Amino acid sequence: MTPFVIAIVLAAALLHAVWNAIVKSAADRTTTLGLVALGHVIAGGAMVLALPLPSAESVPYILISTVVHFGYYYMLGQAYQHGDLSVVYPIARGIVPALVSLWAMALVGEVLPLQAWLGIALIAVGIQLSNWNALRSGVGRSALLFALGTGVCISIYSVFDGIGVRLSGNTLSYWAWGAFLHLFIAGFVGIRRRKALSDLPLKVWVVGLLGGLVSMAAYGLVLYAKNFAPLGAVSALRETSVIFAALIGFIFLNEGNWIRRLGAAILMAIGVALIGLAV
Repeated sequence: MTPFVIAIVLAAALLHAVWNAIVKSAADRTTTLGLVALGHVIAGGAMVLALPLPSAESVPYILISTVVHFGYYYMLGQAYQHGDLSVVYPIARGIVPALVSLWAMALVGEVLPLQAWLGIALIAVGIQLSNWNALRSGVGRSALLFALGTGVCISIYSVFDGIGVRLSGNTLSYWAWGAFLHLFIAGFVGIRRRKALSDLPLKVWVVGLLGGLVSMAAYGLVLYAKNFAPLGAVSALRETSVIFAALIGFIFLNEGNWIRRLGAAILMAIGVALIGLAV
């Protein structure tokens, strides 16, 4: 994997951590997630009008990804209702790299070398270590199941988007349509939360929509990288967003133990290096 592709995915991971920090700080996370989806719709809709259609071969992948994204938002919202973010998030994200690598091996024949798998394992350990105190306190059955369901959804749409964008003939068009079809997610949340939306301050609307734009930018970078690198490796690098989120929490929100988080960051950095040198 070239340094340029690694830099792109790490930039996406940082942006991903930023929008998750926005959701974490929200009083009503379900409504905020709906606004994040709406941010995708607005930007994606503008791009759809200006770009050509993606290839017909990629359309089923866009549709499958949209359905799975709906499941992802539902699972994530339920997980946050039953457990704290610091418990749910590392479980959900920690299982993704290995699952994506297995799906990619089964569906498109991408076989990672042992060194890359070791890198994935170090990143997974780093994810758990970054939130160890919260995880050690225990996790309820419902929170665990919804967190695992969230991770499975992430792994499925990651693989289907990786295949679809390679077939699309135009990464920007694939990205735009995937974002625009968040319309169904935003619409569902809008209907469910229509009373709350009418009372939301302007600041909440702005922050939520800004989070959507940041989220969309992050995933666009990931989609671009999937054209040039194995899906499992890209997914593993993207999950370094967890350590970025942990560092943001430590620096700006006075959360957690700096020694433990530094150790997690070192482990994940080694994992990134192993993946970068292996593929």
